[in-house]
Amino acid sequence: MKFYGYKRPDGRVGIRNHVLILPASVCASDTTRIVANNVEGAVTFNNQLGCSQVASDQEFTMDVMAGYAANPNVYATVVISLGCENCQMDLVVDAIKKRTNKPLAQFIIQENGGTIKTVERATRAAKDFVQDASLLQKEEFPISELVVGTECGGSDPTSGLASNVLIGEMSDRVVDLGGTSILSETTELIGGEHILARRAKTSEVKARIFEIVHRYEKALQLVGEEVRDGNPSPGNKAGGLTTLEEKSLGCIHKAGHREISAVYDYAKEVTGKEGLVIMDTPGNDPSSVAGMVAGGAQIIVFSTGRGTPTGNPISPVIKITGNKITYGNMSDNIDIDASPLIYGTKTLGQMGDELMKEVQEVASGKVTKAESLGYTEMAIARVCNFV
Repeated sequence: MKFYGYKRPDGRVGIRNHVLILPASVCASDTTRIVANNVEGAVTFNNQLGCSQVASDQEFTMDVMAGYAANPNVYATVVISLGCENCQMDLVVDAIKKRTNKPLAQFIIQENGGTIKTVERATRAAKDFVQDASLLQKEEFPISELVVGTECGGSDPTSGLASNVLIGEMSDRVVDLGGTSILSETTELIGGEHILARRAKTSEVKARIFEIVHRYEKALQLVGEEVRDGNPSPGNKAGGLTTLEEKSLGCIHKAGHREISAVYDYAKEVTGKEGLVIMDTPGNDPSSVAGMVAGGAQIIVFSTGRGTPTGNPISPVIKITGNKITYGNMSDNIDIDASPLIYGTKTLGQMGDELMKEVQEVASGKVTKAESLGYTEMAIARVCNFV
């Protein structure tokens, strides 16, 4: 099974050919928005962080920024900073260069004469990059070059019964073809971590699965909070999920049946062709997706029982529901209806073929519904309050 993508100078393969206008902090985000709006082929996001953060929070932010620039779906990056934020330009550029050797330009608002002059210079750089990117020709690559992130949001019982099971089938197939599949959302492993741990490739991986779950619970307890007070959400409960453990047992179906070869911290670079791995992310959808995209996922497969419009500025998001009512209500947002698995009109093998075809086509350039609507929700995980 093959797809058509773009070979990058760092050896990885992209399925989109974006020029990223990267805000180093919240104070640069409006400037990057103006630049991206000026240049067709450029993308950006609203970075609410990058300053007034403790070291562990700043590491999350730096890893996401560097990972976004390094993601194979990005041809080149234009970094814009204010100049006085914690995520200083030299730190951001160094972090990017440690991950990739792709084209890079940088502009500091305080040193370039303010917003208008920075926008002018950055726009010219972005236009040059877009022109260069347009010269690239797609080549054929095996599915083994893909890193696929998996996510669920707005879950209901049909998620665990159908759409997550279907994603698990896809995950197994991607792994069997030599690719990488990422299971995320640490809070939604709680109650099912022992099941996943039995599939760990090594004793170290097994220990890490328990470690990230226990660490997450303890981090919330340190500030007097309890994960179950916020998860399941009101929407999950209205849909029929009553406990976090019940939700988790449905969530982990996205991992399919293959052994788990590694556990990654949030937004760290994922080694390609590694089989099934776990990334320690929040249950919050945009920040979980951001971590996997920063890790190198070129494509996200996202299940939703209640329905969600979630997208991402860098990687296309394929959305699946097992709830035929939700699909009817939100067909503008959802790419695949997995409810035939519940009603017995299609087998898992048949639906697996359909989903793999969708992954192949999206990897080759088919636009997802989130992309067609311009959805680019973005968030970054946090440890504590601003300083």
